[in-house]
Order: sequence, then C-alpha cells, then structure tokens
Amino acid sequence: MDRADHAPAGRFDGLEHRFALRVYFEDTDLTGVVYHANYLRYMERARSDMLERAGIDQRAAFEAGEGAYAVRDIRIRYRAPARLGEELIVVSRLVGLRAASVHIQQRVMRGEIILAEAEVEAAFVSPSGRPRRQPPGWVAAFEPLIWKEN
Repeated sequence: MDRADHAPAGRFDGLEHRFALRVYFEDTDLTGVVYHANYLRYMERARSDMLERAGIDQRAAFEAGEGAYAVRDIRIRYRAPARLGEELIVVSRLVGLRAASVHIQQRVMRGEIILAEAEVEAAFVSPSGRPRRQPPGWVAAFEPLIWKEN
C-alpha cells in the first residue's frame, strides 16, 4: 500500500512545507482547547512529513545504522488557542543547515492566525547518541530548501 493511500501528507509551497490537520476530541482538554503538548506532536508530524517530501528516508538511515534526528533544542511560544473541530496548518521552513544539525521554524496556524510558533534544532546522532554529520544526500536535499531572509 502506498503512503498516499493511508496517511495524510503535506506539500511544499515554494520553500515552505504545509501540513494540514484537524483537531480531534483526544487533542483537547476538558474545555475543548488543544492541550499544550499536542502542538509539539503536530509540529513533529509536520517535520517528519517535510523530511519525507524532501526525499529523506529516516527509517532507512536508522535501520542501516547511520543514525537519526533528535530534537536538541526547541523554543515554543503559544499565541492563541486551537479548539475542537478546527482545521489547522503547520507551516515549516528550513532556516539553517550545519554539518550535524538542521534548524526549522514552525507555525501552527488557523487561517492567517498564528496559534503557536517554534524554533527547532534537530541534531543528527549516531545509534549510540553521539552527534555526527548528516548523510551527504540529506544535505544536498536540504540546501535548495533553505529559507533566506531578504
């Protein structure tokens, strides 16, 4: 079965990756507002989808013993609540690339309203957990996707 047959997928719109999702009951607290930790889940799903759309096969790299990404640092700012039943978009941008890490800006949005925004540094680590250089093919895939402020 192809991934497109059973899972939601995001897409690149220029240099920005857009990942759509809906808020379900399980995402919310007693008041119907999205529980704060779920924004991290939404962003993680969007990052994983973004990497896949860029041609990065994380599972194959891990299974081959090369390593995997681990979030090294994340700073998140909550600006407005999301609520049960709403349709959201997670917008992600690659803003920095180093030998062993990638920096990503993410926004969870309802229409034009920013609900949460984050700065994420994902480090590539060996199976033993030590930082290591990203696979050269990954760096090549990322380079044309780096967002450059004018």
